[in-house]
Amino acid sequence: MSEVETFLDETPGEVRGLLALGGRFDRLLIQRDGDAPQHRLGARSVGRVVAVDPGLKGAFVDLGAPEPFGFLPLRGADRPAAGARVEVEVAAEPRERKGPTLRLIGTGAGEPRLLRPGPGVAEMLARLAPGIEPRAGAAAIRAGLEAEEEGLAPGGLFARLGVRLAVERTRALVAVDIDHAAAPGRDGRRDKSRANREGLAQAARLIRLKGWGGLVAIDLVGTGHDGPALLAAARAAFGDDPETVFGPVNRFGVLMLSRPWRTTPLEERLLGPDGRPTAEARAIDTVRRLRLALAEDTAAPYLTLRCPAAIAARTGALAARLGPRARVRADPALSDGVEIDEG
Repeated sequence: MSEVETFLDETPGEVRGLLALGGRFDRLLIQRDGDAPQHRLGARSVGRVVAVDPGLKGAFVDLGAPEPFGFLPLRGADRPAAGARVEVEVAAEPRERKGPTLRLIGTGAGEPRLLRPGPGVAEMLARLAPGIEPRAGAAAIRAGLEAEEEGLAPGGLFARLGVRLAVERTRALVAVDIDHAAAPGRDGRRDKSRANREGLAQAARLIRLKGWGGLVAIDLVGTGHDGPALLAAARAAFGDDPETVFGPVNRFGVLMLSRPWRTTPLEERLLGPDGRPTAEARAIDTVRRLRLALAEDTAAPYLTLRCPAAIAARTGALAARLGPRARVRADPALSDGVEIDEG
């Protein structure tokens, strides 16, 4: 990979955009056909205030989309009454079975409706990497699968960087544990300082890839840290978003920060409450793999995807959008998984 690369995978049912920096995936953007357009980041709508909750200091807003309703934090003199029409913009997409978080634009008129959709994946990629032409086809499909695997993993070993990293999300916060991956012949003290810097960079990248926000607690390697230097490294790693707030390194060697939520977390996009892929995600992934096979085998007149009946029922219409070379057949001999055959 070059220093900056983008990928655009337009599989029926879902569009994926990827940003790679220095050979590592940094962002994975996902939008699906079934998404409520009123819930996408940046979408602007007229909504109707359904209820005001003084305890939460906010209002629930009907955007004319399926529930859950959007949540509008109220500040200062903003006190719309139930039934009021407001113009709002999505500041954060739904997560944890809650609706989107909204930003008040002003008063609205008429019935709840979408005024302006949020940016599509291609537009967001162009904002992240101006002037970079996204790669498509088989390369984009494979990149999306690799980024998905890394984004759902709880961390990893970066041996070349001397770092072992664990990144986990709880209900309260994101916990990061940076461990020093020692190697013979290295200076331990110097390597610990380097491991912390590299660990911060990789932790920030993985948190962006996963789409996480909120409170982040980072357990650094060793003790007796150079606080200002590590704080500068954290700011460089997590970017210059004005809503990201950094705390000092405390006496336990933990650095705390808070970053804003923006998008639906990756695991909520792809997995159900049981931790397994949702039926929608499984159907789209099946069609994506058929699309990859078609891109890699251009000589076969057509390829047949054999899969269990439950998957075939969901994938048939999506696969039809791949063209006449794509076929789907329910195979009662398959209880799980899929197979792709020529002819």
